[in-house]
Amino acid sequence: MNKRKTILAVGSIAIDTLETPHGNRKDLLGGSATYFSISASLMAPVKLVGVVGNDFPEEGWKLFHSRNINTDNILVENGSTFRWGGRYSNDYSTRDTLFTELGVFENFTPYIQEADRLSPLVFLGNIHPDLQSSVAKLTPSAEYIVTDTMNLWIDLFPEKLKEVLKLSTILLINHEEAEQFTGQSEISDAASELLSAGPEIVVIKKGADGAYLAQGETRHSVPVFPINQVIDPTGAGDSFAGGFMGHLSQTSQPDFLEAVIVGSAMASFCIEGFGVESLVKATQKLLEQRVESIKNSMVEKV
Repeated sequence: MNKRKTILAVGSIAIDTLETPHGNRKDLLGGSATYFSISASLMAPVKLVGVVGNDFPEEGWKLFHSRNINTDNILVENGSTFRWGGRYSNDYSTRDTLFTELGVFENFTPYIQEADRLSPLVFLGNIHPDLQSSVAKLTPSAEYIVTDTMNLWIDLFPEKLKEVLKLSTILLINHEEAEQFTGQSEISDAASELLSAGPEIVVIKKGADGAYLAQGETRHSVPVFPINQVIDPTGAGDSFAGGFMGHLSQTSQPDFLEAVIVGSAMASFCIEGFGVESLVKATQKLLEQRVESIKNSMVEKV
């Protein structure tokens, strides 16, 4: 097996409060970079870039280190760690934000050690496009720069996001965001327009309906792994990204369809429990079983 490539991941590290049909939880470790790095660390060495306050719990550091996630580029500032609260509807079809307290994240400027800027794989979590651009420009030798985004940035800074896309190799975006950004309701048309904006590959996430891969004229639809009960969908997209990039880390000639399947499998672990509690229980064997199951369901549909 080839030596696994290091992933440099930048994004939010947060403390979440959640209200769901299956119960409520306070003070859960969250944030895009957290979910991503825990997911990816099952397959790859991860270097995490972010900021926390001096109230960040010791359990968070212990969890990162137990997964061999490098935290040298996490800044610890005087103040409060980013906190977010959300409430899911009874059927999980909608989510309302209860509060957002940016804390030290409000003035976050990514700090990346010089040697870490040479990481071959870079993940730009859904932070402000200016921050994404600054990290992309600090890592010009990256083989793949994978970008995620969210409706807030599409709404507020579409032009800045276009600059990020020009610097990105791969874009991960959900169906609603793809339509919002392109104005195209047909997923294939939205994918084509996003490809023309700069990325070589676009993956459009469709929630319970799976994911859509667009690479040039090649298109694939990948289903989800069916689970018995959704507990908490928070972080599923970032867990998908972690699985996707974890696969990229393992080969010099990645199979992007395989990467999407691995991403879909990792996301299925995330939604089975609150926060990262089920994600951390994923093993290589369980992941391989879910990947195989998704592949079999694709064969059956053909």
